[in-house]
Parts: sequence; structure tokens; C-alpha cells
Amino acid sequence: MKRRGFLKALAGWVLALGAGSSAWAEQGMGKMLPGPKALKAKRWAMVVDMAKCRDDCPQVCISACHYAHNVPYIPEHEDEVMWLFEKPYENAFPDTPREVVSERFRRQGFLLMCNHCDDPPCVRACPTQATFKRGDGIVMMDYHRCIGCRFCIASCPYGSRSFNFRDPRPFIRKLNPDFPTRSKGVVEKCNFCQERLAVGRLPACVVACKEHVLIFGELDDPHSEVYQVLMERNHIRRKPSLGTYPSVFYLL
Repeated sequence: MKRRGFLKALAGWVLALGAGSSAWAEQGMGKMLPGPKALKAKRWAMVVDMAKCRDDCPQVCISACHYAHNVPYIPEHEDEVMWLFEKPYENAFPDTPREVVSERFRRQGFLLMCNHCDDPPCVRACPTQATFKRGDGIVMMDYHRCIGCRFCIASCPYGSRSFNFRDPRPFIRKLNPDFPTRSKGVVEKCNFCQERLAVGRLPACVVACKEHVLIFGELDDPHSEVYQVLMERNHIRRKPSLGTYPSVFYLL
């Protein structure tokens, strides 16, 4: 095909995609309709209390999340898939002056995840709406619509997305039959355990954390635990200067 013909065909495909995108998004939302016991919120938020987090604590949460969502354990770092992951302070908060935190926090590992931003750049970057934001603020992935372009990975300033460079299924240590596996060539990330919220259960990482490091709840409700603890305690968010307004907060 000549260049001009290719461009015409591409333009037609883009127009067709745009016309059907709303219907596809609605169908995708329909697959995740909440049940009668569903936990609901105007905007979900996660709070990480670093004062309670021990050195081995993040691995407990990570293991619970990765089992619940069939996240593969691929030994090669360049092919690693992560929903929850741990990074030191200087990597998690590169634009925050180090002098504002104690020496303990500088040495401590911070539990990181998708920030489910109020203004998510990944949603704007996705050409197929495989990445979309729900009404309750959760940024979702539709694996069937993901074409593997990785625009969302390039646009995410938090490094919270992973790409399946190989078939992840052989690397799943223990299969959870209640959650779908993915395939080679798609992006995945934390989804705030939306499948558990739909049946009235808190995120797996929150339940697994016995030290009550993780607090999950409604950000816009003045009576919620999340709202009250953020009003009482000093907290930070990752890269606030970008204006994405993350829904994950860290108490110091």
C-alpha cells in the first residue's frame, strides 16, 4: 500500500474507533457492575501510614496483592510485572526535599502502586480507551482492548505500569481461579481491587496488613477514616507538582 492509501485507511480506522469508543467503554463498565453488597464511594483513596510500616511489612502486602491478581514472578528485572512494589524514599519522592523527613524515612522502603490520579495522564494517552477512569476515581485496564502500544507507560510519571513482554501464565506461582490471567503484549497495574469492592470486600493488601499500615476508604466523606486521618496527620503525595492529584497518600 502506498503512503497516501495507508494514511486514508488509518484515518478511517481512527474515526470508526472514536465512534464506537463510548459504547465499548460502557460495555466494559457493564462487566464490572457492583453486586448488592458492593462497597461504594465518590472517590476511593489509599493511605499508607509509614510510621507503622516495618521493614518486612511491604512484602506481606505485595504477596497478597500478587496472589489475588495472578501477577507473575519473572526473575529477569527487565520483564518484571508489578502491581505493588517497594522503592526507597529518594526514588519514590525525587522532587521532595530530603530534609523534610527523618533519617528513618530516608532509609525506609515505601510501598508504591498505581496512584489512581484524579487527572490521570495515562487515560489521555491511551488511543483505544483500554485505560479509563471510573466514576469513583479508580483507573482501570481493559486487557481485551489493549493493543500494547505502551503510550500509557510512557505517560505515567510514577512507573506504576508493567508490560507483558512474554506470556505471564507460566510464571504464576499459585493460580487464583477467581481472577483472570493476562497474555503477552498487554499492560497491567493495580486496580484498587475493584473486583473485591464489587462484592463488599476491602483490597487484598489492606486485609493482609496486620499492622493497619494501609487505610482504604472514601476521600470525600468527612466521617470516613481516610478523611479524618488526613486531616489530623502530615502527609505527602508523589510528585505533587505535576498536577495529577494522586489518590494515594503517605503519612509521615
